[in-house]
Amino acid sequence: MSEIEHLQKIAPSTFLLPKTGLMKVPGLIVAPEKLLQDLQEPLKQVQNVATLPGIAGFSISMPDIHWGYGFPIGGVAATDYETGVISPGGVGYDINCGVRLALVDLPFSSLSDSMKQQLLQTLYDLIPSGIGEGQKKKPPLSNSDYDALLTQGSIWSIQQGFGHLEDLQRTESFGVLPKADASLVSNTAKNRGRNQLGTIGSGNHFVEIGRVEKIFSDEVAKAWGLKLGQTYILIHSGSRGLGHQVCQDTLEEFMQQGLADNLIDPQLVAAPLQSSLGQHYLKAMSAAANFAFNNRQQILHQTRLAFQKVCNIPPEEIPLLYDVCHNIAKIENHLIQGKETKVCVHRKGATRALGPHDPELPPLYRKTGQPVLVPGDMQRASYIMVGLGNPVTFCSACHGAGRAKSRVKSLQSWQGKDPIHHMETLGVLVKASSKRTIAEEMPDAYKDASDVVEAVEEAKLASKVALLKPHLVLKG
Repeated sequence: MSEIEHLQKIAPSTFLLPKTGLMKVPGLIVAPEKLLQDLQEPLKQVQNVATLPGIAGFSISMPDIHWGYGFPIGGVAATDYETGVISPGGVGYDINCGVRLALVDLPFSSLSDSMKQQLLQTLYDLIPSGIGEGQKKKPPLSNSDYDALLTQGSIWSIQQGFGHLEDLQRTESFGVLPKADASLVSNTAKNRGRNQLGTIGSGNHFVEIGRVEKIFSDEVAKAWGLKLGQTYILIHSGSRGLGHQVCQDTLEEFMQQGLADNLIDPQLVAAPLQSSLGQHYLKAMSAAANFAFNNRQQILHQTRLAFQKVCNIPPEEIPLLYDVCHNIAKIENHLIQGKETKVCVHRKGATRALGPHDPELPPLYRKTGQPVLVPGDMQRASYIMVGLGNPVTFCSACHGAGRAKSRVKSLQSWQGKDPIHHMETLGVLVKASSKRTIAEEMPDAYKDASDVVEAVEEAKLASKVALLKPHLVLKG
């Protein structure tokens, strides 16, 4: 019998995967029924994650789930702070890959075709994109600056003139993970990221400009300054080569120490959180997360400058709505079986979704709940949601649409065709460092974000606030 046949529906868009074999906790699957048949392989990973030492509550998957290294992408797991482990596979290679959204008080319809072309070209000129691409016009980071940004988080970039202090109030964890220790990041990792600050990277990373197409909650939209028809900026990037190397370094060290020997899947290799190895990774991961906060801060700054150049809008008049992490492990307190428990929450391809009145949120979002940003594909839609603070998922929700087919399969299906022209016929201008990237990231490579968001809303993890329609896309 397959894992799908074992699933028991316990609530709308919510399924229980009962404990079997070595599983220490059940699996909890959030998904629309029509997507269940696509989950066979990722569900095996949900089962595997449920065998980790100290895992608490459930091994959880979101509706955008797909196969990943060790953990599925779209996976959430919490391990006990005292007796549990921390697993690099539960964070992923792109540490603190995340999304930030800013608002432009300008009707998108007021942009002429020539302004759209100029805006996209200016973004391309200001923001390096592609594999290994760095800031060619700037000198590489000095060692002292590097250590400062890895420890201080995005306030470092703001102090260098890349943004405003108000941005910190609208960034998850105020743009810094305080446990960061730059000395635990290898020179190899630092050198890989040294000239990559303020760059998109490759793959599914992007800067997207579009129109607020639909409002679902007038009350929340008003509180957040969202207006129908206005222009938005959506930025998706992470910790670049530095974060990738931190993950690789840690995996190699954990493997050499034999920490994968007794695990059902070696890719789940983990260290006790309270061990020196576990703490080493937590602190190096936090430093990489701080790099990512700075990276998105600087990309937003360059995007603001593009709007200033093309649309004559001052940077200070383009407020950040919010910035959320996707790939992260954080120490949090959660209600588990009626008891408040300190845990390490791994969110890999998942985002925090804190509800109203959560003390960790700044005053603006404490009244409404946290913004949950759900990027879709280049054509259909992205979404803004508001967190409901559901304790069952450790206050977590989805992070995007999720891949429906691999990059290889997407590339094959667009061979001999012009993906840029195809997107233009759909009303979307796309620019990238290579056509290959665009072919790998075409809309049909992704699930429909609307299906994902509906399941999240039905499962009471977050509620829809607005639908966003992309029109200009700079791909990695």
